[in-house]
Amino acid sequence: MAGAKEGGAENIMLEGVMALADAGVAQAVVTRADNEFRLKAFREKGIRVETASFNKLWPFPTQGAIARLIREFRPDVAEYWMGRAGEFAPASFRSRSIGWYGGYYKLVRFANCAWHVGLTKDLLRHIREQGVPENRAAIIHTYADFTGVPAADPAALDTPADAPVALALARLHEKKGLDTLLDATAKVPGLYVWIAGDGPLEAELKAHCTRLGLDDRVRFLGWRNDRGALLAASTFVAFPSRYEPFGTVTVDAWAASRPLVAADAVGPAAYVVDGVNGLLIPKNNVDALANAMRRVMSEPGLASRLVAGGRASYEATFTRAAFVRDSLAFYERVVRESQL
Repeated sequence: MAGAKEGGAENIMLEGVMALADAGVAQAVVTRADNEFRLKAFREKGIRVETASFNKLWPFPTQGAIARLIREFRPDVAEYWMGRAGEFAPASFRSRSIGWYGGYYKLVRFANCAWHVGLTKDLLRHIREQGVPENRAAIIHTYADFTGVPAADPAALDTPADAPVALALARLHEKKGLDTLLDATAKVPGLYVWIAGDGPLEAELKAHCTRLGLDDRVRFLGWRNDRGALLAASTFVAFPSRYEPFGTVTVDAWAASRPLVAADAVGPAAYVVDGVNGLLIPKNNVDALANAMRRVMSEPGLASRLVAGGRASYEATFTRAAFVRDSLAFYERVVRESQL
């Protein structure tokens, strides 16, 4: 994994490794050294961890670290999470190497991976349209599991205990549509908003919040590693992204039994059925978002119906057990067919 210090795909990788470790799968990890939370989690599970820079301008140390780990650990398969990591895959292990797509990466970035995993139905289509044979690609959905996680204390986040709370789990980036969320919140009196994430638009979004007179109802929480606790304390999840290949927020909301209000970016639109497991609204539409949030807060029975639908979608596809089952089946296929 050569991703950012923090982010959704990075969480998927961490939680995937942890689930497989709990299932008894021996693993070793090569990743950057910039996230102590992730490194500590691996080490506490007894997972061997090597750190590398993944610097494309001086690739030799990272290439050496990966080659050494393959030689010493002797893995059955090697998985490269996202495009940058894929560019360091050695050709000598290509037949058992897997490229993981959390976005619409070009195939060339996984030139030394004979196998490919997409996070969504549309990413699988993207992989195959680039020329990957159908039997060399698969979907392995992400998962979320917040069983037993206690709710965060609203008072610790300067929020009244009885206030309705919309939770946004998002990087502070233009793609995430958080300006739309702020504009919509100004139209929904009494609604508090927690925005958990960091990113380049922090100052701009905070200034916009002030201009809208929302400083008393919006909390910028920064990056959090306790999203389960935030979900448990929220009233519903707001997901206004303009661009989203998938969006783990969808699964997070369903797993935590929280109503979901999502914009119709390609990822959520492929999985959210409006009125069944969430409310799906047009991107960049302030009035539609405000109306959807008001409906979840006030329309009798709506929140409970969305929770029930979301939970059913979660149980059918996005559990930890499903992730482990599908991952192990794919790995076994890689090993079996690479020996033919």
